Amino acid sequence: MLTREFVLSFREATPYINTFRSRTMVIAINGETVDSGHFASLAQDINVLTSLGVRIVLVHGARPQIESMLKLRGLARLFHRQRRVTDFATLEIVKQANGAVRHDIEAALSMGMPNSSMHGAHLRVAGGNYLTAQPLGVIDGIDMQYTGQLRKLDDTGVRQRLEAGELVLLSPIGYSLTGEAFNLAMEDVATHVAITLKAEKLIFFVCGPGATNNDGGRISTLTAQQAEELLANSTQPDDVGAYLPCAIRATRDGVPRAHLINGNEDGALLAELFTHGGAGTMVARDPLVKVRTASMEDIGDILALIRPLEESGILVKRSLEHLEMDINNYSVLEHDGKVYGCVAMHTFEDAPMAELACLAVSPEKRDSGYGEMLLRHVEYQARTRGIASLFVLTTQTAHWFLERGFTEAQISHLPLTRQRLYNYQRRSKVFVKPL
Repeated sequence: MLTREFVLSFREATPYINTFRSRTMVIAINGETVDSGHFASLAQDINVLTSLGVRIVLVHGARPQIESMLKLRGLARLFHRQRRVTDFATLEIVKQANGAVRHDIEAALSMGMPNSSMHGAHLRVAGGNYLTAQPLGVIDGIDMQYTGQLRKLDDTGVRQRLEAGELVLLSPIGYSLTGEAFNLAMEDVATHVAITLKAEKLIFFVCGPGATNNDGGRISTLTAQQAEELLANSTQPDDVGAYLPCAIRATRDGVPRAHLINGNEDGALLAELFTHGGAGTMVARDPLVKVRTASMEDIGDILALIRPLEESGILVKRSLEHLEMDINNYSVLEHDGKVYGCVAMHTFEDAPMAELACLAVSPEKRDSGYGEMLLRHVEYQARTRGIASLFVLTTQTAHWFLERGFTEAQISHLPLTRQRLYNYQRRSKVFVKPL
């Protein structure tokens, strides 16, 4: 008897399988993931990707391994601006630690036990002097010595190995034209490689669920702009704070999607890539169409959008004075600088609910998905504030909201302050969506 859940999951994954075939993904594995022992199961998931035709470049880190070796040797550790100052003795440790991590990764990728997903895989791992580096130099009077920055990727050589069906494994060590080796930052290498190869995805593994809201809940999707706002207005775990700026940079420089995935959760990589809900945080490039907080300068555009809907009875009439006083609760959708939609979100102190109001889209753009974009924007804003559900009052657009996950509710389900303001003459229906 077929397992229904398996069949549905496989069907859900099929469009992604077709999309990712022959595409390049850059996966950044930090030293903590290798040190924790979780890479063995992750290696099986990487093998699944390669068997589906995905081209993989794997960039690894080795910070905890370096720290352990320095402590064992009794050598001092020095950081400046969150980068390790690498003297000659430390460089020797860096080489040893990276070599050990690389061997552990290659061993895991070489598994072929019967009854495992890697049986018969014969996954070939390629490496080499693909990274050209130069010294970082003197920063704030501190000589960074053998700490370097990536100057160039031999992208032709990497592409040849990928086209041959091999997985390319890169250690964060680069070589100069003078024959010196330099210690590089894993996240910088992964970001540079993804941009240069025009990769489909850049994936970072972190020690938690990904980016989180104020209540610690996982944020599943962010635009680059939202990610910047999140970093500016909230405290994120150290690894998220380090990798999220790289995800922002990559998406703005041509990588369609970047992901932060829990390296300690078995199967998180496959769940993130092949399910609608994902398992981590996905960062997308800023679109030509974007939603932003409204300002006083947008009031004229908002009035032009809502007046026809007010006259037809779809929206409640709002005065200019009301909009001016309430403008901070509004957002607008613009395409190439022109406003085509608006929405408002109102919060309540007496309940963890928010009201979605004044959703309007210009008639010529109503088939462009702009209404869904405005809805998703409000849902994101609500989640980041720890709000449990959205509600909307409507007289003529019930089916639109029903099709997007809202269910009909009673007036008594509204916050008390909103119940007191309910217009019984208008007889709007109430719809609620849990977040």
